Amino acid sequence: MNIDFPLILLVATFLTGAVVLLDRFWLAQRRQLQAQRLAAQGAYEDDVNAAVKESFWVEQSKSFFPVLAIVFVLRSFIAEPFQIPSGSMEPGLIPGDFILVSKFHFGLRMPVWGQTLVPIQQPQRGDVMVFFPPDDPRYFIKRVIGLPGDQVRYRDRQLWINGERVSTSVLGGEPRHAPTRVVAEEQFDAAKATVQWVTALDYQTQQPVLWAGPEGEWQVPDGHYFTMGDNRGNSADSRSWGMVPERNVVGKAVAIWMHWDSWGSLPSFKRNGWID
Repeated sequence: MNIDFPLILLVATFLTGAVVLLDRFWLAQRRQLQAQRLAAQGAYEDDVNAAVKESFWVEQSKSFFPVLAIVFVLRSFIAEPFQIPSGSMEPGLIPGDFILVSKFHFGLRMPVWGQTLVPIQQPQRGDVMVFFPPDDPRYFIKRVIGLPGDQVRYRDRQLWINGERVSTSVLGGEPRHAPTRVVAEEQFDAAKATVQWVTALDYQTQQPVLWAGPEGEWQVPDGHYFTMGDNRGNSADSRSWGMVPERNVVGKAVAIWMHWDSWGSLPSFKRNGWID
C-alpha cells in the first residue's frame, strides 16, 4: 500500500492549525468566561482552574502545529530528503544513498496537486529529476534526456537528440572479453552524465550480452519530459511507460548527504557530494 505522505502532512497541518485558530478566537474565550462565572459563584479554585484548562486536542494541536507547519513549508517549497531504492541510476547513485532534492529549483509548486505557483526555471537536459511517472503514485528518479518538442533516438547504446549525436566517451570496459559492464560519459548542454550498461543473458541464445535496454525513437510532446536511468540496460523509464507530465515534476536532485545500506549497518558519509 502506497502512503500519500504529502497529503497526510497537508491534512495534519491544516487540522492542527484550524484547532489552534479556533481556540485562539473562540474556545479560549469560552473557557475564560466559564472560569469567571464559577469564580463569581464562589466555586472551588480547582474547579475554576479546571475550567480554564485546555482540552487534550487543543493542547496537542498547539504542540504539533508549529512543527508540522515548519516541516510542511520546508518539504513543500525548499528541500526534501529521499532514499535511492534501486540500481537504475548507477553508477552515480546507488541503493542506500540518501539524497537532497531541491523543491524550488524548477519553481514553487502547489503541494499535493503540483501546479506551478512561481516559475523559476525549467528542467534541462542532463538534470537528475525526481517525479511521479504517469499513472504511478511512487517517486522515481531519472535523468532528463528530452525536453518538450525534442525528438529522441536511442540505438546501439547511442543517444541522438533532434538529429544530433550526444557526445559519448567510453571510460572503461569496452568489450574485448565479455566485460560485466561498460561505463561511458555523455555530454549534454551543460551537464555530464556517467552511464553504464551491464551484461545480461540473451533470452534466445542464453549467452551473455551487453544489454542496452529498450531502443527506439520518441517525440516529446509539449508540457512533458523524456527521462532515462543512467543504468541504461536496467531501468524502467520513459522508454517503457512514456513521458513525464510537467505537473508530475517534484524537484532536482542536488546532493548525496548520507549512505545507509540497511538497519544492520552504520550510516556512512563517504559518498557525500553534489550530484552531476
